Amino acid sequence: MNTALWIIAGILATGFVIGGAALLLLPREKYRALGANQHWVDDFDNGHLKTIGTIKLIGAIGLVLPAAVGVAPLLGPIAACGLMLFMSGAATTRLRRNEWGYMAGDIAFITVFALLAWGRFAVAPFA
Repeated sequence: MNTALWIIAGILATGFVIGGAALLLLPREKYRALGANQHWVDDFDNGHLKTIGTIKLIGAIGLVLPAAVGVAPLLGPIAACGLMLFMSGAATTRLRRNEWGYMAGDIAFITVFALLAWGRFAVAPFA
């Protein structure tokens, strides 16, 4: 189970680092052009987008770095809980915009973060 949790955390962290970096580095127009599901950026100003990118980046780092270096490994499952709440906000935005298919993807992320948090808190905590 430990290996599976590491793989899940690594995949999620990689994706969220890429997503956070894209929000921080790309202008709004280029980010919106990345795909049809990126038009949610129209609902937020540039400061909000930078904040969202920063939260994604910090959350992704928190999933793996504390446990990898052995300093405060409890931060890993706490980061998973934080990203679960973050994705709840994303699902709320999708709900507001009537983007039901994309909201299903956000709910899938919420479920995987919940599994990761449960796995690290109860099933295979870091020593």
